[in-house]
Amino acid sequence: MRRSDGRARWALVAAVARTVPWRAVGAGAVVGLLVVALPRLLSRTPDAWLGVTLLRAAALVFALGLAFLLDDPARRLTAPVPTRRWVRSGLRAALAAPVAALWWAAALALLPEDARPPVGAVTLEAAATAVLALAAAAVAVRFTDEPEPGPSVAAGLLTLALLAASLLPARWDLFVPPGDPNWQAAHVRWAVVLLSATAVWTACTPESLRRLGPRPAS
Repeated sequence: MRRSDGRARWALVAAVARTVPWRAVGAGAVVGLLVVALPRLLSRTPDAWLGVTLLRAAALVFALGLAFLLDDPARRLTAPVPTRRWVRSGLRAALAAPVAALWWAAALALLPEDARPPVGAVTLEAAATAVLALAAAAVAVRFTDEPEPGPSVAAGLLTLALLAASLLPARWDLFVPPGDPNWQAAHVRWAVVLLSATAVWTACTPESLRRLGPRPAS
């Protein structure tokens, strides 16, 4: 019995792994690393401000790839399967997590040490951005019938990032440079973003008990 249960679990993991949109995630990872590698490619030595800006841009690009993580062209076929959506979505996130960790380590390594911002703080920013993308994707999957909401989610995330960078008042600014007096306060706000996005993602992962919108005519 235990052996058959183990085989069933591995079969589920393998089946979910085949549905993960690795091309979108991989494209975000590659472009993100290219962004961080720009100073090396141009034979320039970045300073601390440029270093944190490049890492933030790379984290956003990678998050745009993660916005496609819950895309499932066969969603209408997989909806009635006995495996719950939160299990399938959780497996997708678990499969992408090691890739994200390795990618982030590579992005940090590409920056010279002198240009590298405080690792813990900038990692918090990257994690919040990634989870925000996953939360937005989970909202789209829960409240719409779109099997591949990734492009819309990515566009919305990019728009939100641009608005946050340009329109937030100074007291709510998230994108402060290292050494700024508001650095610590900004990362408290980043922690709030991370916790809020995690809560939304958790709440929206299960199947909805009823579908929003008009019911089809019988």
